[in-house]
Amino acid sequence: MKLLNGVDTLAELPKVVSQLYGDKVALIVDDATLTYGELELGSNQAAHALASDSVEPGDRVCMLGKGSLQSVALMFGAAKARAVYVPINARLAPKEMAYILAHADPKLLLVDVECLDFLPAIAAEIGKLPKVLATAPNGVGIPVFDEWQRGASSSSSSLPSWSSHPYDPEAVVVTLYTSGTTGHPKGVRLSSRSLLGVARSLRDSRDPWFGWDHRTVSMVSQPAFHIGGVWWLVQGLSQGSTNVLLRGFDPKQVLRIIPTYRVATTCMAPAMIQLLLVEPGCRSVDFSSLQVIAYGGSTCPTALLQEAMNVFKCGFCNAYGSTETGNVVVSLRPEEHLGASDSRLRAVGKPLPGVEVRVLDENGRDVRPGVTGHIAIRSPSNMVDYWKNEEATRTTLVDGWLMTGDAGFRDEEGYLYVSDRIRDMIISAGEKIFPAEVENVIRTHPDVADVAVIGVPDPLWGEAVRALVVPVEGATLRPGDIIRYVRGRVGEFKVPRAVEFVPSLPRNPSGKILKRELREPYWRGEDRRI
Repeated sequence: MKLLNGVDTLAELPKVVSQLYGDKVALIVDDATLTYGELELGSNQAAHALASDSVEPGDRVCMLGKGSLQSVALMFGAAKARAVYVPINARLAPKEMAYILAHADPKLLLVDVECLDFLPAIAAEIGKLPKVLATAPNGVGIPVFDEWQRGASSSSSSLPSWSSHPYDPEAVVVTLYTSGTTGHPKGVRLSSRSLLGVARSLRDSRDPWFGWDHRTVSMVSQPAFHIGGVWWLVQGLSQGSTNVLLRGFDPKQVLRIIPTYRVATTCMAPAMIQLLLVEPGCRSVDFSSLQVIAYGGSTCPTALLQEAMNVFKCGFCNAYGSTETGNVVVSLRPEEHLGASDSRLRAVGKPLPGVEVRVLDENGRDVRPGVTGHIAIRSPSNMVDYWKNEEATRTTLVDGWLMTGDAGFRDEEGYLYVSDRIRDMIISAGEKIFPAEVENVIRTHPDVADVAVIGVPDPLWGEAVRALVVPVEGATLRPGDIIRYVRGRVGEFKVPRAVEFVPSLPRNPSGKILKRELREPYWRGEDRRI
């Protein structure tokens, strides 16, 4: 990892990198390209256009859809205008999208043409939409992003006067919404420091991590509305790499892209790796350009990891982190995979430079090696706070430490293992799902008396959503009734894969459902409980 000198903020990144690599291809999306020089000019135009639309410092600018050349230009343009870029998960249900849009309260919304059909339902929920732009011509009269910014100035020196002061690395530039424990998503506010802090620590300590630099062709495999996609893209751009941005994960397309563009590195959820391995023709693809595949977001079974190492014949790197930690903070490096035992391969690794890790008991005291406790992280990349949620911020950021909600332990050599989840969050194919979101929907069914949603082991997705339902006395319910009821009310990835009817749910004396007791029969015999 070789963060370029002078790249301290998202706003300054395009200018600094374009001065060195102006004619070099920065982005490839659906075989369309954008050079670093074009990214600098385009993001300047976006900043001027935002100012013309009365977007002021601190205002939010939303993007609904997949990654695109337009969305990247808007992200950097928003940073130059001192606004906050807010990507919205395109896999959510319209009601969930509407909540985020209302909570973020943006001045402008850029919508992927594939998501325009969601707008009527979103508008019905919140009453009025902000100014809307589309990523491409659409036939419904919505202005197009390229036309919107075309007449604006492309000069950085002529940005509005309120942008003449130095950009602050601590200023919030991106807000990413994550699922919430109470049923509503939380907006994680990230500064430039959050996105670049660990990379700066790697550079300052002369730690190459896995050798990623300006000569690398990187593939951004994770969605543009997740921390993995945003972080991976920013890291590649910050060092002058060429970055192939996927608009969606299509195994057949990925197997074409890797040899075509000579991709050297990427980051994938374990489910993505497995989908590639079972895709017909995978083993005949030329993977000789691959140097390192990072994996994270959910548990990677050791058998799957070993198979992937044999097929792709490149280094593998475990990447542990979260939206709140600004993404990767702990890593099991490529060289640590070589000849490693199955036990060691289950570790997420050791802290990256500048990162500290503690494992705490219920009283906040450090536990001994081998003892499981609550994992806390202190990192230069930790989030600023949760948008409009002081209570959640106080319980997550404690004396400079970020409480991850993960349970784990360190061995005598300092390797960190994640063994369980203190909170009830489910991670399925890299998507975070809080049971409360699904439970709140199921409870509105007139024939449901009680419900608990848990994650159970799944060989492909890591975890699958299962609903345990107590029917109203005398009601006749089938699993499909519940699944159909939930579908359309939440994102498809949150819909239960299975529904089980039970006579009652176990609760503690205060009435809280004992989720750990419900999960136990499904996870018995598994090495990890997530």
